[in-house]
Amino acid sequence: MSKKIAMIFAGQGSQAIGMGKDFYENYDIAKEMFAKASERIGVDFKSLIFEENEKINETEYTQPAILLVQMIAYRLFQESCPDLKPALFLGHSLGEFSALCASGAIDYVDAVELVHKRGALMKKACESIEAGMMAIVGLDDTSVEEICNAAQADGKKVWPANYNQDGQLVVAGMKTDLQALEQTFKDAGAKRALLLNMSVASHCALLKSAQEPLEALMQKMLKENFVAPIISNVTTKAYRTKVEAVKLLKEQLVAPVKYKQSILEIASDVDMAIEFGNGVVLKGLNRRIAKELTTLNISDRETLATVVEEVCK
Repeated sequence: MSKKIAMIFAGQGSQAIGMGKDFYENYDIAKEMFAKASERIGVDFKSLIFEENEKINETEYTQPAILLVQMIAYRLFQESCPDLKPALFLGHSLGEFSALCASGAIDYVDAVELVHKRGALMKKACESIEAGMMAIVGLDDTSVEEICNAAQADGKKVWPANYNQDGQLVVAGMKTDLQALEQTFKDAGAKRALLLNMSVASHCALLKSAQEPLEALMQKMLKENFVAPIISNVTTKAYRTKVEAVKLLKEQLVAPVKYKQSILEIASDVDMAIEFGNGVVLKGLNRRIAKELTTLNISDRETLATVVEEVCK
């Protein structure tokens, strides 16, 4: 049990209809967690996650749905490997709240409510404006940053939002400003400048109005029970106190997610990473960011068994 393992959690975009269904159908604890989460915020998670619907892609429902499935996967892993101690936790955007929950700093039912309300606050901040996000592919970070800085000096509202990997940076801001810069990014060498299907501009100044209400919720819900440090999306450094968590996750709303930089920061300090929840988004990013970092994933019974066999010998 000497392996140093990073427990990691993806953010919005990792959701899919049917995620977690294998767990739900085969484990009583999964059914119990679905029921308690549904009761807490008045949402039928079974219908939301297992049946075709549009709500699954609306941020105030996407966020708790993703977190719930991730926490079920993590809970089942914990029960299978009770003696394994995490080295650290890391999440991408929303995933940092799952990391917070896995660390013990917030109960999963409280976390479901917290991110449900976080999503509603983000939606409210953008509901009266045409906000959006754009993926820039094939262009280095410095060039993207310089274009955004020049655009801001010209009165446009655009900011770097997600540093995912080399050659993949997502920018956020006013949709018309993003569209106006599409050709500029391409002229600078971007292979693609793709406007994403989102009505919220995450991790930029447009979410400033959501900061104080989110801070108040976190002050009420968070505890000091951190079993291992969490890597901040904002600083790429570790924290493990409530004061730091509230400050950094409040700032995370308006600051870019430095996922690429965070993985580079921890890659030499851990033996492997395990991604919990639907899909392999972070596993794919990690392979391109730090090839030496082995990343496993747990999304169903088969992958759970594989990981348990690999790391709990």
